[in-house]
Amino acid sequence: MQSILDRLAREDTGLPHPTDISASRGRTLALLNNLRWNEDLPRVAEARTILHAGMPSRLVVPENDTGNDAILHVHGGGWAFCSPATHEGAARRLAIACRAPVLTVDYRLAPEHPFPCGLEDCLTAWEARAPDRRWSLAGDSAGANLCLGLMLRLLAIDREMPASALLFYGVYGADFSTESYVEQAAGPGLTQAGMRAYWNLYALPEDRADPFVVPLRAPDADLARLPPLYLNAAELDPLRSDTELLVARLNAIGRADRFDLWPGVVHGFMQMGNALPEAREAFERAGEAFREVTT
Repeated sequence: MQSILDRLAREDTGLPHPTDISASRGRTLALLNNLRWNEDLPRVAEARTILHAGMPSRLVVPENDTGNDAILHVHGGGWAFCSPATHEGAARRLAIACRAPVLTVDYRLAPEHPFPCGLEDCLTAWEARAPDRRWSLAGDSAGANLCLGLMLRLLAIDREMPASALLFYGVYGADFSTESYVEQAAGPGLTQAGMRAYWNLYALPEDRADPFVVPLRAPDADLARLPPLYLNAAELDPLRSDTELLVARLNAIGRADRFDLWPGVVHGFMQMGNALPEAREAFERAGEAFREVTT
């Protein structure tokens, strides 16, 4: 991890934070910054761009596809940045680990499209899924937030739930005084100030009382009705406590969802699959959890 952080310090010297420039240029910067993690991509049987529910999307089918399941993948990026292109490597590793096709959708982004736009797009994408597979959800960071918000929304409107959900280092609260927000306020990588900026792009302060925005505000009765979850967190991440608090609530109501805490790594480490062994192992563990539920 330290060697990668040293590399980033060299390569990114002088670059602004994406939230400090216009949204369009910030997205280009995010795309360019993620090119390095999308080199030497794992081989798959098929990878193509499609239009799903009116959204440009990326479909990845692994060579080891069992033919039974599929995953709707919601990419991270602070609700304002990144795309199916930035998460191509992640989608491929997820597909291979889970032995199922992965569909990553290009949902609308803040600040032009703040809450609830991205969540509405995820709902639209979910309802447009093909009926020939059993579907699950997966998402990282803000994408994990949207996945959990989507499941709470599905409960509220009495729609079919996913078979399972894989949630990687997600945003589930908006409390900047948690242990990890204090410990990792200055990073490395994601900072407390960066998360404040992302929140300000996505949701007004008054919206943050809504469980669809801040899932840690969901009542126990709704958390109890969620499908089996797999959760992980990075030790050196301001968001670590969000997952730990969610896991504590799930355990308190009698659930036994699998949780992995990855020591010594930073937020977004699973993006670094071509350079970081822990990233590749994290996908393998997620795949194991997925197959435990779906087989």
